[in-house]
Amino acid sequence: MIYATPPLTSADERVLEDIDDLRAELRFYLRSPRRWYGSLRRATFARVVQGSNSIEGYHASVEDVAGVIDDEEPIDADEETRQAIAGYRDAMTYVVQLAPDPPAIDASLLKSLHFMMLKHDLTKHPGQWRPGSIRVQDGDGDTVYEGPDRELVEPLVAELLEDLAQRRSPPIVRAAMAHLNLTLIHPFSDGNGRMARCLQTFELATDGLASPEFSSIEEYLGRNTPAYYEVLAQVARGGWSPDRSARPWLEFCLTAHLRQAQTLLRRIRETEALWDACQQAAARHGLPDRVVGALCDAARGWRLRRSLYVKVTRSSTGETISDTMATRDLAAMVAAGLVAPVGEKRGRSYEPTPDLRALWDDVRATR
Repeated sequence: MIYATPPLTSADERVLEDIDDLRAELRFYLRSPRRWYGSLRRATFARVVQGSNSIEGYHASVEDVAGVIDDEEPIDADEETRQAIAGYRDAMTYVVQLAPDPPAIDASLLKSLHFMMLKHDLTKHPGQWRPGSIRVQDGDGDTVYEGPDRELVEPLVAELLEDLAQRRSPPIVRAAMAHLNLTLIHPFSDGNGRMARCLQTFELATDGLASPEFSSIEEYLGRNTPAYYEVLAQVARGGWSPDRSARPWLEFCLTAHLRQAQTLLRRIRETEALWDACQQAAARHGLPDRVVGALCDAARGWRLRRSLYVKVTRSSTGETISDTMATRDLAAMVAAGLVAPVGEKRGRSYEPTPDLRALWDDVRATR
């Protein structure tokens, strides 16, 4: 027996309608490619990866996470954090690739995603169910949760997946319950929270609501980690207890979806405004349109490097440029007074000038 989906109340139904209305507005912006779509998608994906990993104690800036996603060395994150980010990036990239024609979610797929996340540490049995019992401890070493007996793992996971396949509930509700059940079954030696959040995002994507990074609530969970842990503890009460009501968890997830959709809608409007401002700045200085995506990143305070500029240009415009052209573009942005070089040769990066930062400050001031 797994945790059952609570009956939806009239309040739940109203919140689901509000979320649907917000998603309809989001789809209006995301349905057809726009100039700023690549830049928005890159930043949103980075926030998803950052949010989920921060919950597990792997802290890095959105800028560093975006760099790791693009196979760049992070500026501040340590090696362990880099590997955790890269593993989650691989798993989420796989989810994104599968989303347009998603397969049925089965145990093999769960194990594959787990292997991608934890392949850098074989002591954590990546891609395998946990070998024995498991307990979650707090910072003082006290047990705060004990998972179900090891012999129950396979049948409980099978029941979870069967419940998903039945599609008896709205996608947001179904995905939320999958998250809860996988977290509390705790089928892996480590990475159970990341796997549960990834599964929730994947299930949302299978219903065609939006591309996975735009339907995820992982950023919200990362920003509200104490509340996230508190509601899980409220439902579980220290051990596997599927007879308890999952209503607190469902209400928490519905709230998370509503607030994340509001945040994303605001961010879309701000991205569009920033793109327009950077495009106008580029035109004033005679810079090519391909620099606009990089200027948007820099305006937010993100540092540029030549190799990263090449990748940002490709993701934001679809244009592939040479290192020589990238060097010329960056020099032109420096001459225009929009970015300033820091360091020498291979260690050189480019930071926004006050004039460029002012464009983002003006956009934020409209909140």
